[in-house]
Parts: sequence; structure tokens; C-alpha cells
Amino acid sequence: MRFTRKLLGSAAVGTAVLLAAAGCTASGGETTGSEDVESEYTDVLDVDFGYIPDFNGTSLLAIAEDQGLWDKYGLDVNAQTFTNGPLQIQALGTGDLDFGYIGPGAMWLPASGQAKVVAINTLGQADRVVAQAGIDSIEDLEGKTVAYPEGTSGDMILTLALEEAGMTKDDIDAVAMEPAAIVAALSSKQVDGAGFWYPALATVEQQVPDLVTLAENSDFEDTVSFPTVFVAGNDVVADESEKVDRVLKALRDATEFRAENLDEAIQLTAEFSALDPAQVKADAGNVQVLSLDEIDTLTEDGTVNAWLSGMVDYFVAAGKLEAPVDPSEFYTGDLFLKAGE
Repeated sequence: MRFTRKLLGSAAVGTAVLLAAAGCTASGGETTGSEDVESEYTDVLDVDFGYIPDFNGTSLLAIAEDQGLWDKYGLDVNAQTFTNGPLQIQALGTGDLDFGYIGPGAMWLPASGQAKVVAINTLGQADRVVAQAGIDSIEDLEGKTVAYPEGTSGDMILTLALEEAGMTKDDIDAVAMEPAAIVAALSSKQVDGAGFWYPALATVEQQVPDLVTLAENSDFEDTVSFPTVFVAGNDVVADESEKVDRVLKALRDATEFRAENLDEAIQLTAEFSALDPAQVKADAGNVQVLSLDEIDTLTEDGTVNAWLSGMVDYFVAAGKLEAPVDPSEFYTGDLFLKAGE
């Protein structure tokens, strides 16, 4: 099996902060998984797969490589590193990627018809609205400078927190910034607050130990969940059903392994992207890892559709979508379940 990795994308997201903090980047070149697995397939399908080098975006790919799952399902994977989800959606649309990974902030793109969600990955719990000492509520942010990475889950949680307080971004001095710039601005106290996430916030807290948390994901779990997902190009789903089925089988196996071997999954993720294992462990601590049985059940009983509907409602209110979209239009849960038969 050929397994290559490339660093792509120019817009930095939380991953870029992770990589900068670790002092390294994803390495290029050819690697081989540690498991020698016999394939039941006589042919090999080429797959271009995008990912973000953090725990959410990398762990299943790291497991699939280590456990020989790509080999098992006759897949030749070219893994390409991106710094955010929207760039992967763009690459899916141009045919440069077959599959990719996105966080909740980019979910409006498949909801708008630009890709298909083919697998649920995790539930994010890493997002926060934070502020400098002396600011004790969302209302206290009125008129103050608040940074956020536009179009991300940090943007989402800030918008939700303001809405709950009866406010909008018009009530604050909202400044869209790249994640690395937010780390610097919070650390130097150039901004009063931010909609942001861990593990990057852990870097800020080393410089600003009295940073105040004003809101977090769990505050909104009754109305909006923050799933991370794997996506595929529309043409791939429509025209390459065998490729989709094999990739989903590999992701299913990797999902089961991760839930049962979390510590090993953290180590494999760190090795895969040359990151500090302690950072990856901290990153994983802000993630709700779902077992394969849980994802299957939540897909079958409609819970995943409820999550996605909540996100659609948010994106309509935020102006990203013109009108509500039924999750069945962009989530192919039936294909995920079928891959497990």
C-alpha cells in the first residue's frame, strides 16, 4: 500500500496553532502501516483523503494506517494535510480530493449542497468564549474587542452565546482573526475576549492564567451539538459507490478501535502528525469520542439528524444558508450503516 501525506492549504485554523506550538509539521513521504493485513479484494482503489492534523481530524486515519485497514479494504490512500474544512470542501468540488474531514463550523457547506457528510466522527467539546480578568459575563463584552476565527466553531459558540444574552456581534467590537493571531492577541491582552477553542487556549492560559470562561459547548447541548464529520465529493458518492463503501468500512473499523483503545489512538495520532503526545492527549480531552455502536444507534434513531437540523437552523439564522435543509439531503447515514452489514 502507498500512503503519502502532503501539507496543503493556506488559511490557518486550530491545527496551525497546534503545529506551531509543537514546532513541527506533517511529514511528507511514503510510509507503511505496521499491520500486515490480507485483503479480500483483488483490485486496489486510489483515494485522495484530506485531514487536519489534530485528534479529531487525524486519529481515524492514523489508526487505519497502523492497523492496515486501508490494505484490508484494497485502498491506496494519498492523505493530504489541510488547515481547515472549507479548503477541503473546495478540493472535493474540483476533484482534487475524494474524502475529507470538517468540523462543525464548516457544516453549512455540505448543507448547501457542496459535499456529502458520509460519517459522523466525534462531538466537539473544545469551544469556549473567553475573556480577560474582570469580564464576568457575556453582557460585560458589550463594546469590547472580541476576536473570533470566521466560519469556525469558535464563531459559532460566540454567536450562540451572544444570542442567549440577547446580543449580536453589533453589540461588540467583533474582529475576525486567524487562530494563530488570536493566540497572540489574547496572550498579549490586545483583545478583551474571543470565541476560540482548546488546545490552542491552553497555550494562552500559560500567559494569561486568570483567563475567564464565559461559555462552552455544553451550555448549548439542548439545542445545538457540535459534531465533527467526514465528507465526500458529490460525484464520488454518486458515481463511485464501491470506493465509498470500502472507505466507510475502514472508518468503521478505525472508529471501533479508537473507542476501545483511546490511549493508543492518542499515541498513533501524535506519531502520524509528529505532534507532542501530551498536546494530543489534552486535545482528546475536549472531545466526546463515540463508539461505533453509538454512531449506528444515533443514526438509526434520528439523533444525528436532530443534531444536523439544529446546526442547519443555526446557519440559517447566521445567514450562511438561505433556508432550512433536511439532513437527508446531505448526510448519507444509510451508506454508513450499509457498510457495516
